[in-house]
Amino acid sequence: MSMTDLLFARAQMGLSLAFHIVFAAAGVALPVLMVLSDLKHRRTGDADYRTLSAKLAKGTAILFAVGAVSGTVLSFELGLLWPEFMGRYGEVIGLPFSLEGVAFFTEAIFLGIYLYGRERVSPGLHLFSGVMVAVSGAASAFFVTLVNTFMNNPSGFTPTPEGPTDVQPLVAMFSPGWQYQTAHVLLSCYQASAFAMAGIHAFILLRHPGAAFHKKALSIALPLACITALAQPLVGDLSAKHVAKAQPVKLAAMEAHFDTEAGAPLRVGGWPDVEKRTVSGSIDLPKGLSILAFADPDAVVKGLNEFPRDVWPPVAKVHMAFQVMVGTGSLMALLALATLWRRWRGREWPHGKGMMRAWLLSGPLGLVALEAGWLVTEWGRQPWIVRGVMRTGEAVTPVPHLAAPFFTFTAVYLFLGVTVLFVLWRQVAGTLPKGPGAVVEAEVAHVH
Repeated sequence: MSMTDLLFARAQMGLSLAFHIVFAAAGVALPVLMVLSDLKHRRTGDADYRTLSAKLAKGTAILFAVGAVSGTVLSFELGLLWPEFMGRYGEVIGLPFSLEGVAFFTEAIFLGIYLYGRERVSPGLHLFSGVMVAVSGAASAFFVTLVNTFMNNPSGFTPTPEGPTDVQPLVAMFSPGWQYQTAHVLLSCYQASAFAMAGIHAFILLRHPGAAFHKKALSIALPLACITALAQPLVGDLSAKHVAKAQPVKLAAMEAHFDTEAGAPLRVGGWPDVEKRTVSGSIDLPKGLSILAFADPDAVVKGLNEFPRDVWPPVAKVHMAFQVMVGTGSLMALLALATLWRRWRGREWPHGKGMMRAWLLSGPLGLVALEAGWLVTEWGRQPWIVRGVMRTGEAVTPVPHLAAPFFTFTAVYLFLGVTVLFVLWRQVAGTLPKGPGAVVEAEVAHVH
């Protein structure tokens, strides 16, 4: 295996994950928004909420289909690109993979009932099917994240040169830190999807201020967006504290922290120079890292220099991805606070141009933070595929010429991405105000 083929294998897996995670996140969150819309329709009798629920159900189906395709590709890639990993550790971590499959099929069954059974089954059963779609989607993400937790903090077996022995599947499935990582991932799915939905409807309201349907849609998205934006930093802090104890070299890479220090500063921004082992252009907050990592201003934080150079993650990439994740998360939390403040003072969700512009600009931030967070997780574990046990280079397939499938799948993902955007835009376009009345409505709303 040449270094070039290893890089292509990693790039193909990274591309597949980056593509799939968008659809997986939407598959987790859109059913929740769909059910909330349905409940609002049942409580108010407003037909707009019923229409919104139906639109969200169709969007869920579209994204579910693409997510199923990309997820199937990922399953094959695990076996074809990383046969040593699956061959050696498949029996250890196979249980959450199996449970994820059960959750996937459960979601598909109830999504079919929800989509086609609105007028064919009782209202209670129809609503129950929507709830089950939401629960199954969350369960699917939960079980997949448990696999990633195992790769970061392997447990439930005894490593030997011949392979794992004394396998305990349940212990492996709930490896240390599982509660923090799964909560962080699930919140990020809800947050990214709710912010994207809010951004879309904010864009339409800027062009059609009187569009009642989109005001109602925004009233469904904003609560979920605000709650998750404020909860995520709290869960992220717990996750980071666990990383500080369980994966100190990863924390050091995230913070570009080279020297072991008591009362270590928190570096905001900056660019690490790995050769000189310095950071330029950062804003250093005294004792900030010690406080955040160990809740003690004088705590000792290990630096990268404490660890052999060959187990360092790619420091610059991990640090910058972490900064992007934290920066975008902070912006979303601030916007959530401002929105809730306006909501409390005005007794309704704000629809002014200033807030709509802010939500429009913030619409993509959830997905940016989601992708950046996964890059931190995956880059931060390198050079290991199973931390401390198996290196990535030991797990890759010996089959050469991996550039060909990489470029092939890149073209497929580009085609799928453009197609999905077109289909989803058709869904949104069907709700836009039409005709001269829309112009009058917008002008009246602007006057008021």
